[in-house]
Parts: sequence; structure tokens; C-alpha cells
Amino acid sequence: MFGAVNALGEALVCQALHRGVKTQQRRREGPAAALLWQKPRSAAQQRHSVTAILSKMAGADGDDSLYPIAVLIDELRNEDVQLRLNSIKKLSTIALALGVERTRTELLPFLTDTIYDEDEVLLALAEQLGNFTMLVGGPEYVHCLLPPLESLATVEETVVRDKAVESLRKISQEHSPVDLEVHFEPLVKRLASGDWFTSRTSACGLFSVCYPRVSSTVKAEIRQHFRTLCSDDTPMVRRAAASKLGEFAKVLELDYVKSDIISLFTALASDEQDSVRLLAVEACVSIATLLPQEDLETLVMPTLRQAAEDKSWRVRYMVADKFSELQKAVGPEITKNDLVPAFQNLLKDCEAEVRAAAANKVKEFCENLPEDSREQIIMTHILPCVKELVSDTNQHVKSALASVIMGLSTILGKDNTIEHLLPLFLAQLKDECPEVRLNIISNLDCVNEVIGIRQLSQSLLPAIVELAEDAKWRVRLAIIEYMPLLAGQLGVEFFDEKLNTLCMAWLIDHVYAIREAATCNLMKLVEKFGAEWAQNTIVPKVLGMANDPNYLHRMTTLFCINALSEACGQDITTKQMLPVVLKMSNDQVANVRFNVAKSLQKIGPVLDSNALQTEVKPVLEKLATDTDMDVKYFAQEAISVLALA
Repeated sequence: MFGAVNALGEALVCQALHRGVKTQQRRREGPAAALLWQKPRSAAQQRHSVTAILSKMAGADGDDSLYPIAVLIDELRNEDVQLRLNSIKKLSTIALALGVERTRTELLPFLTDTIYDEDEVLLALAEQLGNFTMLVGGPEYVHCLLPPLESLATVEETVVRDKAVESLRKISQEHSPVDLEVHFEPLVKRLASGDWFTSRTSACGLFSVCYPRVSSTVKAEIRQHFRTLCSDDTPMVRRAAASKLGEFAKVLELDYVKSDIISLFTALASDEQDSVRLLAVEACVSIATLLPQEDLETLVMPTLRQAAEDKSWRVRYMVADKFSELQKAVGPEITKNDLVPAFQNLLKDCEAEVRAAAANKVKEFCENLPEDSREQIIMTHILPCVKELVSDTNQHVKSALASVIMGLSTILGKDNTIEHLLPLFLAQLKDECPEVRLNIISNLDCVNEVIGIRQLSQSLLPAIVELAEDAKWRVRLAIIEYMPLLAGQLGVEFFDEKLNTLCMAWLIDHVYAIREAATCNLMKLVEKFGAEWAQNTIVPKVLGMANDPNYLHRMTTLFCINALSEACGQDITTKQMLPVVLKMSNDQVANVRFNVAKSLQKIGPVLDSNALQTEVKPVLEKLATDTDMDVKYFAQEAISVLALA
């Protein structure tokens, strides 16, 4: 075996050396060129190469057990992308066969110097190398993984670079402090000062992982590199720096946060590119949590106020989207003085996207307000804006508000809800947009806790009926999913009087997904209202569908029986459901007959042994001789599962 591995290693060395001169030339041409690969091999060339490697192995000790490994290695250069991808995904197998020393000295240089490929192959390679620590000999040798990952961190495709950075961050934790300074930190510097913007963007994600574990001298250099990247000429680099600003701030000493990070934050928040400015808003949350309360007003708030009124809607959108996090970070006093007016402005923004993002945060913002002044702030400042949004011209804004407005009832209490919120709920239940009505209905439990759902019942029913008959089947499906919740809140009498007919109508909907959901809905209703209610209200109507001329509706009867049998219990299943199922075994449509077999298998465990032997078994035996293959198959399966053979 050792001789075979030696032969394999020789083959790899030959492959790497064969391209040594060209590799040096490519390195001089630029960072992307270092990954250039020789022309892909044809299938015939590959067979010849595998044969050559195997002949060396056989010459070594006559053992051909490494044939799969030889194939994997040769497939690294196959012209078929899928074969190369499969080989890369099994790189750990190749490394295990070579051993840690040969992986370090032969496989990794080969990958570093000769791999140039499709993005999906490079992505798989970047991911694999992040888990290679033990395959190169453990943490002591983990620095050997840096060269190939460094090359991958410079490629043009963003997802490959991101995965390479992710792997580098992962293995950085396995470096000792000494190795971090000797090997990892120089890599970060090379990337940060690279000629190509791709390498500089990758560097931004690596500063925070090495900073805490290096000496003060190296820390100063890292801070300087990060400052340089924050003012880079290329917007993509500044964007990458802005996205990592908060993360980097978290590992810095507080003095440097005040002296370095704040100035960078201010500069990035005033960048000419709105894509950079909006990322600075995200960093603001992290920075605000690091600073003492007394420093927030002078160091952070001027920039945050500027962002909330930025000329670009994307920046204002980001402020609205992060508003709850910002509110928690700056504390109650600044919230009252600064964030409440800012939030009002966002709710009234001229761009619908910003209003929708702010509307989505209404409940969360109100919950996080200081308790002593919460109700006063909501009633005076927030509720007037909410009332305007209820009749907004944009349906996405109204839909976003409808998804959270019900939550205000628990914050404001019964009296305020009835006086101020109830009219808004009723208006939204009559909204022309189905998503708005649906969002209100889906959050009814919030109101039910405070004022009871009866207050809404008169407006609720027309809204439910309209949604239940909506032309879009996904809207119908959504209202079905909320029906058990509504039933529990409205009570059995209201449900039987107003909604029972709807639930039965869904069982014969022309869309299968609706019929299936309606069946599950019936089961949940039976669990909520009990078997006696089912026996009197649901079961007769379901069994009546067994005589429907449409075979799809007859099949729905069987699906309902499958779902209801366990919830209804043995008595109802045996006396009312089983006779109907047995009668349907004579149905003219084969699909119905094989579903009878499946239903008998499903309800069998609920029945007693006497019913199984005297009623179920004869029918299944008859179906097992049916002319239709599927009917036979499912009948035989049911006989086997129920042990009736």
C-alpha cells in the first residue's frame, strides 16, 4: 500500500512540475491568471493517464485497491465539468489516501498552481478546503491551506470569494497566535494591498478574525489597512469595508472605536454611493451598542439623523428596516427625543417601499418604547400616522401594516382598542386587497385576547366569505389554514351557522391543493369540537359525497375518512364510515378502487379484529384479484400491512 501511495505521489508531482514554468509565467500576469489550468483532458487521455498511474501502483506492490483514488485524481483535469466537480467534492478522500505529508507537499501545491475551472468547481474547492485541517496534519500545519484559499479569494466570481473568505475565517481560529502573525496576517496584508479590487474586498472580511490575537504593533497595521480600504477608490471595496465595519468595531478597544471607527463610520455614511451609505446604517447598530450612553448623542446621532433623511430611498429603507435594532441600541431617552420624530417621517415617506418597511416595524417599535410614556407616544405620534397608512394608495404598505396592527391592541388595552383600533381593523377587513384582509384575519388572536372576537364578527364574516371564494387559489388556501384558529375563537355555534358551509364547499374545489387542505382542516376542527360534533355535523355531509357523479369528489370522501377516522374513534368509524368505504370498492373508476384499498389500510388500526376479518378482509381479497394492476398492488399491500393473509 505504501508503495502504491508513493507511486500516486510521484504521478502528482510529475503533473505539478510539468506545468511549473507556465505557472510562474501566469503568476506574473495577474492574480486571476495564477489559477489558469491546462487544457482539459479528453476521455481517451484520461484513460491513458489512469492506466499510467495504475501501472506504477501495480509495479509497486500489485495492489489495485487505489484505482478509485487514481480516477478521482485524474478527474481533476477531465474535460467534463461534472466529473471535475465530483472529484473536488471527494478531495478529502484523495487527501486521506495520500496521507498528511503528501497532501501538504503535493496535493495542495497542485491545487494552488494548476486549478482553473468553472465557478461551481471553485466554489466546491473553497468549501472543501475549510474542512481540511486534520487532513494536512492538524493545527500545526493549517497554514498550508492558506495559498490555495488566497488564490480563490481573488477570483472574479463573488460567491467563490465569499466561500473562500468563509473558509479562511474558519481556519484562522485553528492558527496559534504565533502562526497567525507569521502566516495569516501577511496573507491579509497581501489581499488588502492587492492590485485587483477582488482581493481587497476579500480582505475586509478577515480583519476581525485575526485582530484580537495579534500583538499591538500588528494591530496598528491592521487598523491602518482597514482605514485605507474604507477610503478605497473602488466602490465595491468601500462597500465591503462598510459591511464589515460593525463586526470590526466589536473586536476593537473602546478608545480605537471612538478615535478610528467613528470617523470611518461618518465618512462611509456620507459616501457618494448610496450602496455604501446604506451599509453604514447597518454598522450603526453595532457601533451604538459599544459606546457609552453619554457618547451616543455626539458620536452617532448626527450621522443617524442624516441617514434617516438621506436623499436615497434605499438608505431610508435600511434605516426603517433596522429601526427596532437601532431603538434598542440607543436607549429610551434618545428614542423619545430623536427616534420618534424620525419614525413618524419614515411612516410618511414619499416612497412606498420605505413606508412599508416602517409600517412593518410599528408593533415592535411601540413595544420597545419606555413604559412610562408608551401609551402617550403611541396615541399622540404613532396612531395618526397609522390611520393614514390604513388608506394608503400602495397595497404593499397596507399589507405590511395589516400584518402587525393587531398587535397594538395588547399594548393599548381594551378601551383604546375599541375606540381607536377597532375602526381601523374593520376598514382593513373591507379592503379591496385580499392580502390585507388575510393579514388581519391571520392575527385575530391578538384582538381576541383583549376585546373578544365578537366585536369583529359582523365585518369578519363577509371578509372570510370573499377570501374563501377568491379567484386566486393561494388566497383560498391561506384562509383554510386559519379556519381552525377562527373556529376556536368564534365558537361552535357561530361556526356551524356561518362557516360550516364554506368548509364543505372547499372539499369540492377544482384545485387539488384546496381539497387536500380542506380535508386536513376538517380533522383539526374535529379535534377542536369533538367526535360528537363531527358525527352530527361533518360525517353525514362527507359520506354523502360518496355518491357524487364526479370521481374526484368520491375520492375526497375517502381522503376525509382517512383523516377523520382516528379523531372520530372506533365506534363512528365502524358504524358509519366503514360501510361507505366497502360499498365504494365496486366503483367503476380504478382510481377510486385503489384508494379504497389505501383507506382500508389507513383505518384498519382503528377497527376491531372482528370487523377486519369479517368485513375488510373479503373486500381486500376481491380487490387483490382486480383487473387493474394498481388496485391489485394496493390491495395486496393492505392485506400484508393489516396481517390479513
